[in-house]
Amino acid sequence: MSDFDTAAEQVKNLKGKPTDEELLDVYGLFKQATVGDVNTSRPGMLDLKGKAKWDAWNSRKGMSQDDAKSKYVDLVKTLVGKYGL
Repeated sequence: MSDFDTAAEQVKNLKGKPTDEELLDVYGLFKQATVGDVNTSRPGMLDLKGKAKWDAWNSRKGMSQDDAKSKYVDLVKTLVGKYGL
């Protein structure tokens, strides 16, 4: 199992709940790492959660998938240290 796959499993099993900002960082990096640049249109005005997630992903536009995977693994390691497994 790769470091990225391990991190993707660990993030689901954190003891504590990360902040919304941390969760958006995790989401944005995961999507960039697995899909690449955002490939959907921005959700509508009433979908606040969807817009926040889309913006988090779009903020990584241009980042390579390998860079995103590396940053994702580093972020999850930080969260595991902060919240435990």
